Amino acid sequence: MPGEMQLIAYVAAALAIALLVSFLMTPLVKTFAQKVGAVDVPKDNRRMHDHPIPRMGGLAIFFGFLFSTLIFVDLTGPIKGMLLGSVIIVVLGIFDDIYALGAKFKFLVQIAAALVAVFTGNRIEVISNPNIFSPNPWWELGVLAIPFTVIWIVAVTNSVNLIDGLDGLACGVSTISSMSMLVIAMAVADSEVALLMAALAGACIGFIPYNLNPAKIFMGDTGSTFLGYILAVVSIQGLFKFYTIISFVVPFLMLGLPIFDTCFAFVRRIAHGQSPMHADRSHVHHRLIDMGLSQKQAVAVLYVISAILGLSAVVLTTSTPIKAMLLLFALCAAGAVAMRVFLGGGEKRREKEEGKEDE
Repeated sequence: MPGEMQLIAYVAAALAIALLVSFLMTPLVKTFAQKVGAVDVPKDNRRMHDHPIPRMGGLAIFFGFLFSTLIFVDLTGPIKGMLLGSVIIVVLGIFDDIYALGAKFKFLVQIAAALVAVFTGNRIEVISNPNIFSPNPWWELGVLAIPFTVIWIVAVTNSVNLIDGLDGLACGVSTISSMSMLVIAMAVADSEVALLMAALAGACIGFIPYNLNPAKIFMGDTGSTFLGYILAVVSIQGLFKFYTIISFVVPFLMLGLPIFDTCFAFVRRIAHGQSPMHADRSHVHHRLIDMGLSQKQAVAVLYVISAILGLSAVVLTTSTPIKAMLLLFALCAAGAVAMRVFLGGGEKRREKEEGKEDE
């Protein structure tokens, strides 16, 4: 394991190389996407753009991450499994960006990719007991480890995909999440996770200049599902190993925004008698737009919420009384903003709809 200063140098180099590769590859991927017809044409009110824009930009992120990982990370069995699974996810995303595949088929392939990771050693075998008054500090999952891990990977993969609705949103939130996990890994001297997250953050940062509003290219399902998959698998390696309460809370904080939005979307759709996979225009980013914010403002608000949750996750790894107070304040602030969004967004949208009816 490299020393502290050496690890910092490796992390910086991994981030820089991934950034450079992603940045240089994006124009090439954009040209390729246009040639193969991977173009997002606005055809419903869920889309925020008003002209066709190439997608599949996630391929550049994948190349940046892969190149940096192959240079700096030892290819152990779990890492090989993660990379193989990510290739499956990226190939699925490429075809989906071109041909718009069915949801059930994509779901089955995602499960297969998750199983590849699971059977190569990426498994949640122990989690902390959320009941702090219990004499058992943690739960051993036993035979439930495989289904529990598959559910986690597939859920996070789709959670990141579902928040990819505004220019730069999913890429920025994934950057914040990966940087949060990078800081946690550095704090506990987990060099492998630190290097993986540096590569992922760098690849995202290299793509962001092309993806911020007004976007020149979208990451598409190729990018959003890839980012979700990597974050899910690496969180298993780096966050579920703590035999304390943080192994239960930290992953949900670090990925809090996409997880919360997905859970809220599923509950909302089921309550309305719809399929959980039914697309609608009530995600958190849509609600911010309906409140009157511009795309840039909405993305900035969600960046702040994601950063607060990421900071909370970092604080929990080295908790002291003062840091615990800061964590409580951060969570309260995030909760207040979230409540304002979800309560105010619906009212604003109803006012708009009533105004149209009066006309």
